[in-house]
Amino acid sequence: MNTELHFLPGAKFAQIETDALVVVLGKNAPPWSGEAGAAVKELYDSGEFTGKTLEIATLHHPADHAAKRLVLIGRGEGKLGSPLDLWRLAGAVTRHLKAKNLRRLAFAVPTELETEAAITAILTGVASGNFDPDTYKSDRQPERQISQLSLLLPESADRSAAEAAVRSAAIIADGHQFARELANEPGNRLTPTQMGERAQAMARAAGLECEIIGAERARELKMGAFLSVAQGSAEPPVMIVLRYRGAPGSKDVLGLIGKGITFDSGGISIKPAANMELMKFDMSGGAATLGAMKAIAALKPKINIVAIVPASENMPGGKAQKPGDVQIAMSGKSIEVLNTDAEGRLVLSDALHYAQQLGATRLVDSATLTGAVVVALGNVNAGVFANNEEFYQLFQRALAQTGEKMWRLPLDQEYADQIKGTVGDILNTGGRWGGAITAAEFLNAFVGSTPWIHLDIAGTAWLEENKPWMPKGPTGSPTYTLIALARVLAEA
Repeated sequence: MNTELHFLPGAKFAQIETDALVVVLGKNAPPWSGEAGAAVKELYDSGEFTGKTLEIATLHHPADHAAKRLVLIGRGEGKLGSPLDLWRLAGAVTRHLKAKNLRRLAFAVPTELETEAAITAILTGVASGNFDPDTYKSDRQPERQISQLSLLLPESADRSAAEAAVRSAAIIADGHQFARELANEPGNRLTPTQMGERAQAMARAAGLECEIIGAERARELKMGAFLSVAQGSAEPPVMIVLRYRGAPGSKDVLGLIGKGITFDSGGISIKPAANMELMKFDMSGGAATLGAMKAIAALKPKINIVAIVPASENMPGGKAQKPGDVQIAMSGKSIEVLNTDAEGRLVLSDALHYAQQLGATRLVDSATLTGAVVVALGNVNAGVFANNEEFYQLFQRALAQTGEKMWRLPLDQEYADQIKGTVGDILNTGGRWGGAITAAEFLNAFVGSTPWIHLDIAGTAWLEENKPWMPKGPTGSPTYTLIALARVLAEA
């Protein structure tokens, strides 16, 4: 997408030639002079446009404007609250206009947010709105998207900061797109091996170090928990390891771990048939991790990162692990497998331990881990768990930059007691109650005192119905926040 910046007095915005000039408005008609202003006031007076959130109205060939259309989009009551609000508006207007086969869009940047934050929200929102999940449709029309974006800023805006924001936002949007493309792939077209190949190709292009650990090497490393999940599958597992060295003189290393189950049948504890096809998205945490690393390599923050994606299939073959089996994790802990559908925590346990062996001093894992977190938080917020308050506060700074919705849930010894083993050290499920928390406590057993954050994205990684700003399908969450966290830590 070609992006241009225009620094103009407000009155000069009308001189921009484009298919659609987008203006964000609230519940009250703006004091807008001229014929176009009168037409906008008439829309308000008639009730055709009220300014409610995500409402869109179009004036064709507005008087005194070079744009072919003046597009109004509502922000609701008050001012924009966060970058997420503006990101959604940008995505919604993109999807609205590209459906009408428009290509060029000019966006008057609202002044409620800081200029850099507003630019990032608009550019990434437009790029996100351009995405469609119809990858394999024979009549697909990938050219139907916004290809030219003009951002209209007041003359007083800082030009160099705005230009830097455009450059970084384009990189962030590209990483987010990569994550969504991976998560959208069917299980037969993104096996663990193929996921490793896609990661290798990305790493070569981005300048990242990449190692693919196959089953034989994983056995040498005693990754018993990781290997157990793939026992029933004809597809071999791989553990993808990426390294970014942005601060060679520092011993601090951020570990990013993403669950990479490319298809999850549940194994012997097989899932119901209804909606099982969606289980291709069980590698969304891994996809977000890879997308974030793609962007981080281009943004070049001064930080060291090791990223690990344990990629595997969970299938009910003749060699599959069974309820009651005991697996020995890389750390030496023994795991009683009560439910083979609680497989994500098994692959993550070895990945978290290995990340620490590779020098990680802080850990973040992203995983579509539990249905229980969806029961608790619905499809609105991801669940966040943290064992270190200082690290959590830094994470909160990253969240404030992106606006991605997450809610902190507790860690507590009484939940950990629910997964104490009988014949092994630890159970891989704590039963029905508090399932998201007992899953987090399982992972907590493998991180020790290392500062760690766990993101349970089972409810937010996939949209089950269309939204104005995004079609049903992969959301790319939490790619934006992982990128922002790397930059926050580099600055800190």
